[in-house]
Amino acid sequence: MTRSTKLNTLAEVNRALRDAASVEIAAHSKRFFKAGPGEYGEGDRFHGIRVPVVRRLAQQARELPLGKVRRLLDSPYHEARLMALILLAEHYGRGDTTCREEIYLFYLASTRKINNWDLVDASAHKIVGRHLESRSRKPLDKLAASKLLWDRRVAIIATYHFIQQGETETTFRLARKLRDDPHDLIHKAVGWMLREAGKKQNEVLLRFLDRHARRMPRTMLRYAMEKLTPAQRRKFMAR
Repeated sequence: MTRSTKLNTLAEVNRALRDAASVEIAAHSKRFFKAGPGEYGEGDRFHGIRVPVVRRLAQQARELPLGKVRRLLDSPYHEARLMALILLAEHYGRGDTTCREEIYLFYLASTRKINNWDLVDASAHKIVGRHLESRSRKPLDKLAASKLLWDRRVAIIATYHFIQQGETETTFRLARKLRDDPHDLIHKAVGWMLREAGKKQNEVLLRFLDRHARRMPRTMLRYAMEKLTPAQRRKFMAR
């Protein structure tokens, strides 16, 4: 299939995904995304396609109707769901108010299918964060309190959109809520967002760490401190 080929139907999309598949990459992806028994991605299936190829195929399927994109998110294959989320963000970006509301609500109703860190990271800020930019942030508090790991990751990653707009208050507030979360994937996500917020407001990050470093999980703290000076990192790690 050439780069210029358009994918206009769900059948064409699924055929293109199968054509791009690699058994070797699929085996690596299963290990990388922890899809083994008892792991957080347990049971996920993989075609074995690199992310740049999935993004290229998504560009070819840019005109796929929204209803078909929603069906694509039902796929048992990880790469198909990633492609669906890329397309949902694309539809959100060019949709009208009604379309955006529909996509936002569909996204929140579908988080059990957005069930790995890369799927959340590719979409939460582009849909949930963008939708809530000028609205109440209460939906994020509800997500942050959810028992579902992916809801909690959506909550904090959604704030990346606010950070990009220069607003960090929501990130620091949710970081406080999620500080004691038991899962390593939340530790990494919170630390990452704290680091990004610190690029915008370094003094606010330093005050946050002064107050919370002692109780932050080590991974979260390390991620949050990546852009600090060596002396500052030593100070907080010593606690």
